[in-house]
Amino acid sequence: MKARELALGGLFTAFSLLIPLVLGPYLRIVAGPFSATLASHVPLFLGTLISPMAAAMVGAASAFGFLVTAGPVIAARALSHIAVGLVAALLLRQGKPYYLALLAALPVHAGLEALVVIPFGFSVYDWGVVVGIGTALHHLVDGALAAMIARILGLERMGAWASAN
Repeated sequence: MKARELALGGLFTAFSLLIPLVLGPYLRIVAGPFSATLASHVPLFLGTLISPMAAAMVGAASAFGFLVTAGPVIAARALSHIAVGLVAALLLRQGKPYYLALLAALPVHAGLEALVVIPFGFSVYDWGVVVGIGTALHHLVDGALAAMIARILGLERMGAWASAN
């Protein structure tokens, strides 16, 4: 990793910790068994523009932040962010556009988060519909936010750079 990549990866990792630790109480939405913290995926999605390793690092930090603040079920769901970040970052490395990489990672994200809650005793409706579809909608909202931030900060060029390496 170059210095800029390392610095941005560290910055996005810090944000992925800060969102659940500091902003979680203000940005969290709870609907039955589903909960979402608005903007919690944004650092992960931005990390995909840097490298697969950076995306995985940001995903792991997110899981730790949610473990500290929201307990084991939500932390287990957040562990799926490692795989989601890797999928999107690898697609970017193949030259796919940013929005397509995020859209392609959506079923992986929703599916993993829904599957992760099964051992915790949720019904099929709760894990399939509420968690799965809720995660997909949350992914779309945070993906749109990440795309806007990437464009404003000029990070889309990093995604093009990542696909060239």
